[in-house]
Amino acid sequence: MIDTWKTFLQAQGAAIDGDAVLRYGDPVAERTAAVDGTIVADLSQLGVIAFRGEDTAAFLQGQLTNDVLALGTDAAQWNGYCNPKGRLLGNFLVWRQGEDYCLQLSRDILAGVLKRLSMFILRAKVQARDASDETVRLVVAGPLASAAVARAMGAIPDAALRSVSAEAGQVIRLGADKFVLSVAPARAAAVWEALRQSAVPVGAPVWDWLRLSAGIPMIVAATQEEFVPQMVNLEVIGGVSFRKGCYPGQEIVARSQYLGKLKRRMFLAHVEAEAAPGDSLYSADIDGQATGTVVNVAPAPDGGFDVLAVAQVESANTQTLHLKAADGPALALKPLPYALPE
Repeated sequence: MIDTWKTFLQAQGAAIDGDAVLRYGDPVAERTAAVDGTIVADLSQLGVIAFRGEDTAAFLQGQLTNDVLALGTDAAQWNGYCNPKGRLLGNFLVWRQGEDYCLQLSRDILAGVLKRLSMFILRAKVQARDASDETVRLVVAGPLASAAVARAMGAIPDAALRSVSAEAGQVIRLGADKFVLSVAPARAAAVWEALRQSAVPVGAPVWDWLRLSAGIPMIVAATQEEFVPQMVNLEVIGGVSFRKGCYPGQEIVARSQYLGKLKRRMFLAHVEAEAAPGDSLYSADIDGQATGTVVNVAPAPDGGFDVLAVAQVESANTQTLHLKAADGPALALKPLPYALPE
């Protein structure tokens, strides 16, 4: 987190641990505000890898799961990066800002992903860097988000996964009422103050809850190399192109799509016990072996925790899933905001 920005947020009442804003006072009130109100959150707990150079689009096209060559200056996309076995090393929100292709991801995996991608640049005219502290990233969500962002930034994209450049930075629209802002540090305080007129400041856990409630996964260190993209519904949210050329793990990803029915999928659920990414799930139909894995967790507004979890489809549809042990706390499935393929 940028030191001057950290000092500013602390003056706003933020409790900060490392790069993450935990809360601004009452975390329960913040979670309640997120249910049907408008919120603003700092995203310093996430990192950004930036690529630039005349070969950047072609290089990323050969490494990532989505069609980077189709990413215009006014667009954004979900994307993933796999190992040769088709297992995700990371997933990203990708947009273009000035000369850069920006990949936002969990900060705890940034160094490893950057190192691995950099190994394959070779003689290509591409430069890669950790750009996490070059901008301030904010997220705004809720019924007043469009008006708040338009007032603070001067422009908003007209559709989801579109992007627009403004004087203060870049505006990326995630949905009807969700926006990510990538702001020049010198302009960040003024943008924050403008957003505060309509939005309640909340900590990172509140945004985590909104993101996972939207069915958007985030690969972290505990879940790297655990899932092919379809297991975390990455193709459902538009993060995989099946018409582009090769990339690491592409044959396995394609095979998972076209040969037979996928046996594991990501579900949204609630549990009354604390959980963590990487925790195992169990069910009565699979004796002694895990039937699934927790992907992401966030405190729920009404208590307990909401989770995204990958599990055997058969088990999730016919059995009760349990956290950490066969007799552990039960998960109650919740509807995702999108339909899964049959």
